[in-house]
Amino acid sequence: MTAASRARLIAAALFLVLLCLWELLARRWGLSALVLPTPSAVAVSLWSGLVSGYFWQHIWATLQALLMGLAAGSVVGLLTGMALAESESLEHVLKPYLVISQVVPKLALTPLFVLWFGFGMVPTVLITTLICFFPLMENTLTGLRQTDAQQQQLFHMLGATRMQTLLRLKLPTALPAILAGLRVAAVLALVGAVVAEFIGASRGLGAVVITAQGMMDTPLMFSALVLIAVMGLLLYQSCLLLERRLLRAYAFSSHVP
Repeated sequence: MTAASRARLIAAALFLVLLCLWELLARRWGLSALVLPTPSAVAVSLWSGLVSGYFWQHIWATLQALLMGLAAGSVVGLLTGMALAESESLEHVLKPYLVISQVVPKLALTPLFVLWFGFGMVPTVLITTLICFFPLMENTLTGLRQTDAQQQQLFHMLGATRMQTLLRLKLPTALPAILAGLRVAAVLALVGAVVAEFIGASRGLGAVVITAQGMMDTPLMFSALVLIAVMGLLLYQSCLLLERRLLRAYAFSSHVP
């Protein structure tokens, strides 16, 4: 058994132990399901919601907003990072505004977006885009600025244009940093989508959490949280898989004469 397989096995065993402790203590202390439902009650609620089809429309709504916001935020973040890396004066002008866009609480912006764009998908996608573009922008800027100066000078001596240097030297060098930013952005995108659904959506897992809170259906709320967690883990693992493939392909191409 490899070390990675052993680590996964230990993680799964720890998860089962924690679930068993949760079930045992909740039953032993006689906790109300309204306060803390047992894992078995959450499992029943989750299974019934999946079998009846109740959860699927909400999963699809959250997934749509998540993917659209992540795609838009990644493109905007990548292009913005490239522009700032190529122009220090532009960085001095725009960087304060970009930082302000991140320090303003997104939960406070959601009602404004709902007022401007109405309920539905648009406010959720905008909030998700706003949240996840910054990691891509910051990591792209940092990665491009770390390009070796001697390699840049060599490209200049060989007559490469600024765009050729950017595409053939700086971006490949910054690829690990950019992909790391994508991983962070993917997790934040899910957070942004769910937070936006708390206020500005009638569908989505965030809306299910709010509905369950209003009905005092704590098992349903935990079921939605489980689905959000699973979606986040799958998205993060997908980003890791993409990162491994892209970096492996880049490493192979860089060694080909």
